[in-house]
Amino acid sequence: MLPYTVNFKVSARTLTGALNAHNKAAVDWGWQGLIAYGCHSLVVVIDSNTAQTLQVLEKHKADVVKVGDVQWLWNQDASRDLLLAIHPPNYIVLWNADTGTKLWKKSYADNILSFSFDPFDPSHLTLLTSEGIVFISDFSPSKPPSGPGKKVYISSPHSSPSHNKLAAATGAKKALNKVKILITQEKPSAEFMTLNDCLQLAYLPSKRNHMLLLYPREILILDLEVNQTVGVIAIERTGVPFLQVIPCFQRDGLFCLHENGCITLRVRRSYNSIFTTSNEEPDLDPVQELTYDLRSQCDAIRVTKTVRPFSMVCCPVNENSAALIVSDGRVMIWELKSALCNRSSRNSSSGVSPLYSPVSFCGIPVGVLQNKLPDLSLDNMIGQSAIAGEEHPKGSILQEVHLKFLLTGLLSGLPSPQFAIRMCPPLTTKNIKMYQPLLAVGTGNGSVLVYHLTSGLLHKELSIHSCEVKGIEWTSLTSFLSFATSTPNNLGLVRNELQLVDLPTGLNDCVYIVSSEFFSLLNSLFVLIHGEIFAKRGLFSNFVYFRQYLAVVFKDKPLELWDVRTCTLLREMSKNFPAVTALEWSPSHNLKSLRKKQLATREAMARQTVVSDTELSIVESSVISLLQEAESKSELSQNISAREHFVFTDNDGQVYHLTVEGNSVKDSARIPPDGSMGSITCIAWKGDTLVLGDMDGNLNFWDLKGRVSRGIPTHRSWVKKIRFAPGKGNQKLIAMYNDGAEVWDTKEVQMVSSLRSGRNVTFRILDVDWCTSDKVILASDDGCIRVLEMSMKSTCFRMDEQELTGSFDIKKLLLDPEFTLLQRCLLVSRLYGDESELHFWTVAAHYLHSLSQEKSASTTATKEAAPRDKLSNPLDICYDILCENAYFQKFQLERVNLQEVKRSTYDHTRKCTDQLLLLGQTDRAVQLLLETSADNQHYYCDSLKACLVTTVTSSGPSQSTIKLVATNMIANGKLAEGVQLLCLIDKAVDACRYLQTYGEWNRAAWLAKVRLNSEECTDVLKRWVDHLCSPQVNQKSKALLVLLSLGCFYSVAETLHSMRYFDRAALFVEACLKYGAFEVTEDTEKLIAAIFADYARSLKNLGFKQGAVHFASKAGAAGKDLLKELESPKEEPTKE
Repeated sequence: MLPYTVNFKVSARTLTGALNAHNKAAVDWGWQGLIAYGCHSLVVVIDSNTAQTLQVLEKHKADVVKVGDVQWLWNQDASRDLLLAIHPPNYIVLWNADTGTKLWKKSYADNILSFSFDPFDPSHLTLLTSEGIVFISDFSPSKPPSGPGKKVYISSPHSSPSHNKLAAATGAKKALNKVKILITQEKPSAEFMTLNDCLQLAYLPSKRNHMLLLYPREILILDLEVNQTVGVIAIERTGVPFLQVIPCFQRDGLFCLHENGCITLRVRRSYNSIFTTSNEEPDLDPVQELTYDLRSQCDAIRVTKTVRPFSMVCCPVNENSAALIVSDGRVMIWELKSALCNRSSRNSSSGVSPLYSPVSFCGIPVGVLQNKLPDLSLDNMIGQSAIAGEEHPKGSILQEVHLKFLLTGLLSGLPSPQFAIRMCPPLTTKNIKMYQPLLAVGTGNGSVLVYHLTSGLLHKELSIHSCEVKGIEWTSLTSFLSFATSTPNNLGLVRNELQLVDLPTGLNDCVYIVSSEFFSLLNSLFVLIHGEIFAKRGLFSNFVYFRQYLAVVFKDKPLELWDVRTCTLLREMSKNFPAVTALEWSPSHNLKSLRKKQLATREAMARQTVVSDTELSIVESSVISLLQEAESKSELSQNISAREHFVFTDNDGQVYHLTVEGNSVKDSARIPPDGSMGSITCIAWKGDTLVLGDMDGNLNFWDLKGRVSRGIPTHRSWVKKIRFAPGKGNQKLIAMYNDGAEVWDTKEVQMVSSLRSGRNVTFRILDVDWCTSDKVILASDDGCIRVLEMSMKSTCFRMDEQELTGSFDIKKLLLDPEFTLLQRCLLVSRLYGDESELHFWTVAAHYLHSLSQEKSASTTATKEAAPRDKLSNPLDICYDILCENAYFQKFQLERVNLQEVKRSTYDHTRKCTDQLLLLGQTDRAVQLLLETSADNQHYYCDSLKACLVTTVTSSGPSQSTIKLVATNMIANGKLAEGVQLLCLIDKAVDACRYLQTYGEWNRAAWLAKVRLNSEECTDVLKRWVDHLCSPQVNQKSKALLVLLSLGCFYSVAETLHSMRYFDRAALFVEACLKYGAFEVTEDTEKLIAAIFADYARSLKNLGFKQGAVHFASKAGAAGKDLLKELESPKEEPTKE
């Protein structure tokens, strides 16, 4: 049982249940750590750390089918409020979400199903349509795309993996060889497997220009530069098919969801030395394909006709957790955990390369014993996969790890309707020390769910009955009665059950079981048509509510009277007792006066034993509680019973008033039926007010003290239930009808609020109750239970009213003296899900640390220059252009080697040749050029090109001629061919300049990284930074990362300050000063002082005075005035 503190604040909320089939794809996990998913027409927002529901949004009038067909434009800094959305059937629209303005609208020929931005190039947008894929290469916030885009079709012949009987490894390899062309510009014929068989399409965020296609029995990895499959993940014939896949950013891994609800993690296998140098023959023996090994899998769920996995989302910040959404409303949060592997447990025969723990934590290499958070994120759990030719760093201690999934969060949904709900007795001054706002929910499968409404969590689930629960009544704060009735069998007989349950222990006493052999359906239903059980409402001692008598009512069988305390039948009425249609107990009784005399005597005796008055308040409560416990026991032994009253109506509408004392029942009064009322269906009694409801929708308000009654026709048909609100003097009443509910003020006899099923309310009400004196509870047929304000308008509530159960203590780590400022900044950005900060501090920590390594290796002072290319611990390849040049070159060589192995057509061979020439691999390029067959129309040109490449090394007039030809080709629209010629004569600097002139900025940066030395590359990338910072592009956040990779730390600080990122600028300057990344000049000191002073003002405005004083003192002369201003409030109170 979860521990609960005393919290009486019950906010409006919605308890959700099973999902609709339309909700299957409606789920998303945000960077702020919240998970949103659709449940019928609702959007449920839960906290991923505690698996608690934070908010339920109810503005949709139809089922939510998608949480994510809109996307914020993260790639520009002009406005954070730009939202791209699909408007069915074939429009994409860019909105300014802040002003609600439509910026532009673009239509396409086919229906648009979804879209995806290239994570490496924000100008590239991919649309998944009903016919194929549309690639857009000129996306811009300022104007709509110019043309219809490049439309391609996805197809593969029936020799694809899904139509082959796969063997283990050889079968998959054969299948991969058969899957050749997958992207074509011609519409596939009927005998081809089309996009309709494709379940999902997604970019790989871990490497540029790669995309995956998900089919039921395989995942295909495509290289978009050659439009070819370079990897396949195939399932055995007996394996469980795929449903969904989520590619990772931090590591080249895939989270896969299978049809049995199992989530698997696959990580790309590492290969060492799988490519050869330019002068060697390619080695075809190694398996040259992208292979993803199964590293971990979680338990499957039990799949039935109604219970099946819907979708999966992955934590975008840490990528080490996945949430599974199940059709029955469950949300299962699985978290990856790493464990060190012993050498004895290694399985060398499996052929799977080992995974090693990373040598760094939060960007900085750490020792084995240094304090760190375990399993913080995927890149802090497993190290980088070695690329081709990359050896593990020498001298580092490599620890092999295994991964496993652990279920860390479970949010259970309500079962499918029907529901019977009952709130526990209300909060009073006498039960305040032990009160918990518990709601009991009876279900159709015989179980009772108890929810704690402060947290919204399931408190207990009790399997009590064997059939549908018809009603619940609390007998105290910790126990309740529930009754259930089965469906009739072939003979029309049913089984009835009545159970008394004690919540703390879970024990239940069988009060009443009527088997089908005894009574037929007509005389076996408990308490009326709408299934409510009636019990006494009175006080029991000072702490719990007392319910002494229980009336069990049958349709065609006399009423029975039970003693709740002993679970014994007191009396069964005679056969001529009137048939009961509605019954209610009086709220008054004489138990208080009976116990007053005994209690007063015992309290007096207890007080005489108290030594002094100061101890009276301490001892009094414990003594009285003991007396009350003894009193309750003595009542049972001495058969002390209160005199109570109840009223009921018969089929004719006549009202009977009876008195119960012990096992005697006396007829006190009879009131003839009201002619304006039909058959009475329910009664409610509080104070001097009695309210009756009938089959025709009439409410009759009786003032017992004034002896007057007033009938109100509601015109709402059958009044199914009426119930008074708790609280002394609170005369509010809720009435339930077939088509909704109403709240009435019985004192003024007027309606307060109304809810009616129809156009704006898509659900039908099944049961009602009061949660508190001003909030109602509605159970509905959409599988939800809503706690609403009395107006019954909305279930949204303030987030700060929520009570979260979990806590995350990182204070110890943040205060660790060995934990550097860079590590703290990176850790905090990760914990708070700040995407921009996370990428900035990851790159900053890497290059500042590499700078310190260079300084320790050399005593010479370094100015703003690029770090050395060869590092033992390079930046992750997911950062692409930002990586070290040597590491980036090796990755590109591995990629072009894979493209060369997989080529199947002349076009693919030509693309590989072009890439090899740009990379300087001339010998391999010549071999591919000479492979062109004589009947190919390009045979002559390729032969001449091969001759040119082999002779181009000669100097003199030939190079001038080639440069002239290249320039002319570029001027006449042959940019790619001209760049290629310039690279042949080692004029890559000129090639980059031409590429930038013609707007190919990404291509120029790529070429600079693979062909130029550090100084030349820095010049090219600095021009790119200027372009990114221009008002037309406005991608300063990306420019900052490029400057960090170049080691231009002063420029980074200057740009941050100009962007008014004072907090990041101040912390970055502090880190740079510690690492000695700044040259001490007058301009540097002026910038640093300005940054510290502005950050101090920012902290002052936020109310962080201590931090403001700290940074104002560091700002020198620029912070003097601010320091005086900060210190002046201390003097003011003393002067007064």
